[in-house]
Amino acid sequence: MKNKIFFIITMMVLLMLVACTSPEEGSEEATEDMPEISIMMNVHTPEIPNDRIREMLEERTNVSLDIQWVPDSNYNDRLNAAFATGTLPDVVLMGFQTFIQYKDAIRDGQFWEIGPYIEDYDNLKKLNQEILDLTLVEDKLYTLYQGRPLSRQGIIYRKDWAERLGLSAPTTTDEFFEMARAFTEDDPDGNGKDDTIGLTDRSDLVYGAFKTVASWFGTPNEWGFKDETLLPEFMFNEYKDTLDFFKALNEKGYMNKDFPVTSKTDQQTMFKNGTAGMYVGSMEDVEGLYIEAKEINPNVEYDVHHYVEGPNGKYQVWGIPGFSTVVLFPKTAIKTEEELKQILHFYDQLMKPENMNLLIWGIEGEHYSVKDGKAVIAEDRKIFDNEVRPYLSLEIGEPKTNGRYERYHSYEPALKAQQLIDDNEDYIIQNPTVTLDSNTQLVDGERLQQMIYDATYKYILGQIDQDGFNDAIKEWESEGGSKMIEEFNNSYQEKNNK
Repeated sequence: MKNKIFFIITMMVLLMLVACTSPEEGSEEATEDMPEISIMMNVHTPEIPNDRIREMLEERTNVSLDIQWVPDSNYNDRLNAAFATGTLPDVVLMGFQTFIQYKDAIRDGQFWEIGPYIEDYDNLKKLNQEILDLTLVEDKLYTLYQGRPLSRQGIIYRKDWAERLGLSAPTTTDEFFEMARAFTEDDPDGNGKDDTIGLTDRSDLVYGAFKTVASWFGTPNEWGFKDETLLPEFMFNEYKDTLDFFKALNEKGYMNKDFPVTSKTDQQTMFKNGTAGMYVGSMEDVEGLYIEAKEINPNVEYDVHHYVEGPNGKYQVWGIPGFSTVVLFPKTAIKTEEELKQILHFYDQLMKPENMNLLIWGIEGEHYSVKDGKAVIAEDRKIFDNEVRPYLSLEIGEPKTNGRYERYHSYEPALKAQQLIDDNEDYIIQNPTVTLDSNTQLVDGERLQQMIYDATYKYILGQIDQDGFNDAIKEWESEGGSKMIEEFNNSYQEKNNK
């Protein structure tokens, strides 16, 4: 009888021990307990990827991912609609301008503050503190960030044309203008026809050529100080000098006259098919442009360059704050601190180098290989673009903080572009209003900015003169611009008097 009682007690203890033991990772019980995380992500590819990479990430991080893929062109509209209806997912991505527009909602407590938790995660605490500080709202941290180089801006040009005409890479704005002239007037392709132009540009005054050339002239990055007062960039003489520069390029036919209505695709087509010889924008574009251009002309040669001094004898280039997108966590979706910690744990696991390499480069041996400690994308780029590229939006940090591979380049101008992008960090013009507040900018900033964009295009096209541009500035001021100037200056004073 005693033995029977002892046996029963022993079995009960064993059953209790089994019940209290956590299920092994990957077991059916563990799968059922995996937290589900919903994420709204913008996608730049025509189709959403298959589930392979997502499933591998889920297995490695022990979560279930519900990714809501939204075409990039519709992303902000979808985000705003979800916010208005209280249907945001657990994680939302915002570009810098959208983040600025949501600052009131952040202050209102509609997103989780994550600053107090970061130090609890070995990988998240590696994020660049200087970049995190640029995203603070009233000195509180609500965001993770996707790191990007401070400035990729520079020139991609036809090296073969330049050599045929005896030209070197332009080192001043005057030499840049001369290259545009020569590529237009001196038959750079040697076919005896008047069928080339110097510069190809598009309907984008920021990521097209205008803003980069303006920074060569010494124009502030959106806002700058004049007599200790913050003023918008278009109130500086350097901006107006840039207007005259582009007006001359346009009048003489050294650039495509329809640039205000030219898409990026059409701009790049003009460069690839040999219509234009200069492209100002991201120097990283050089390899992709070359791959397609050599299909048209196997003898095409490109080169990249960044150092162009303005009339003041200095080289400067505008830059971003070190990130392209921030990641926020809505309280309408995440109800408890425990749920927030589960999501932060996921991102902490995601920042492991092996996981970052999976979402950025894909499966080693299939989507990429490793050479000299860098990732080489497989020759079949279509598979990479379809299965891997969409997940770029999931990245947190940058190679310095998340340890992932950087890309290997065998194409010499592409390797040079990376070196010049790194070098740009020594010449950055930053936007001093990144951490400042203006309610007028939140409410009317986009409308007011469009007024200046319209006036800029009209001036370059010769539709208005200097008086007309000054009239546009006066209208901008009367429509709310003066209030914006006042608010940014007050915010600056408050921030610096703390």
